[in-house]
Amino acid sequence: MEEKNTKQKSLQNKSYESLGCLLMIGLIVGAIVLGSAIKAARANDRIVSVKGLCEREVKADKAICPFAYKEGGDNLQQLYTTIETKNGVIIDFLREAGIADTDISIAAPKVVDTRTEWSGSQNRYTYIVTSVVTVCTDKVDEIIQLQSRQGELLQKGIAMTNNWEYQTVYSFTKLNEIKPSMIETATKNARETAEKFAADSESKLGKIKRATQGQFTITDRDSNTPYMKNVRVVTSVDYYLKD
Repeated sequence: MEEKNTKQKSLQNKSYESLGCLLMIGLIVGAIVLGSAIKAARANDRIVSVKGLCEREVKADKAICPFAYKEGGDNLQQLYTTIETKNGVIIDFLREAGIADTDISIAAPKVVDTRTEWSGSQNRYTYIVTSVVTVCTDKVDEIIQLQSRQGELLQKGIAMTNNWEYQTVYSFTKLNEIKPSMIETATKNARETAEKFAADSESKLGKIKRATQGQFTITDRDSNTPYMKNVRVVTSVDYYLKD
């Protein structure tokens, strides 16, 4: 009986030892897995955020050019006749420069009765009529030349009104054609900056974590040549860093 109890105790001790070994192995494996997970998480936290810029100078491919002038008088019927005659002179001027009739439009004359609109002031004329002949065309070079030839209209008795309301507007409409290459250049510039940062920090550049394309902006290059445009985009890119 005593011998039997001794054998049972021996078997129990061996079972406890086996369980202890298994538990120890499980703890070791868990620690290794947990350590790898923590290391991976820390590696994922190591990022560098950079921006890449791309700028390109382009020429406008569309122009909206108003030819506006004013006429004063006391007889509306005579004023309208004068306006029609001068509009014809302007249209001939545009046709000679190569502007198609389909690109020319004439707005309804704007009439101001100085007796009611400007009461209390001394005015030479009873009526002031503003006429606007507008050109909307892709012939930008022709419009640029016409801007410098307005003196020819002045010689024919037509003085252009050049205030802010009647300024020529130049625009660039082919942005979609240059977008891909500009984004590629901006991204390349961003990567070069990130690689320099990684080298300085004794790291290596990993994959992209996040990339954001900035908004494209189109502005005049300067105030003297509004037909020259500056196109600009900035991309933001986050890269992983690795040892």
